[in-house]
Amino acid sequence: MAVSREPILKRCKALGISPMVMGVAKETKRDPNANKRKKVSEYGLQLREKQKLKFIYGMLEKQFHHYFELAEKMEGQAGSNLLTMLETRLDNVVFRMGLAMTRREARQLVVHGHFDVNGSRVDIPSYRIKVGDVISLRENSKKSVKFKEIVEATNGRLVPTWLDMNKDAQTAKVTRLPAKEDLDYEIEEHLIVELYSK
Repeated sequence: MAVSREPILKRCKALGISPMVMGVAKETKRDPNANKRKKVSEYGLQLREKQKLKFIYGMLEKQFHHYFELAEKMEGQAGSNLLTMLETRLDNVVFRMGLAMTRREARQLVVHGHFDVNGSRVDIPSYRIKVGDVISLRENSKKSVKFKEIVEATNGRLVPTWLDMNKDAQTAKVTRLPAKEDLDYEIEEHLIVELYSK
């Protein structure tokens, strides 16, 4: 499997997103407008939006395109469906629960089998969570020093409204599907739809 090893801060600056979206607490000291070209083409804007989403959720082109094809077949707008599908990935839900510092770390923790969905162990980061699912940290993992450190470090992070979080038991129930208003970053999903529709 291919792994992105590009520096997070450098990529955030290039795509114009805050490192806080990625779970990184550092802010760049450089002028954000220093390297901007005067005019970006329509295709350039569409491509940047697609690259932004792929980077935030840690995906490669093939998997991302597959998600878009599924989103197009679902009822409703393809752009909104795509955002909902990306937000309901298990690795992203673990990150939103505050049980991982970054989505990359959440992905690794899921692969290592630290989480249960509805009482069954799931180690697939792309597992899609549905309304009513209960995600919980496994009993053996709760005693881990690593998770105690993570919980302390992410204590101030806001849990989205579509998750009913129980911080003491380290479980969360999905009360509804996430919408664009629940996101903590700006995205123009219609540009991605236009890009793939060409």
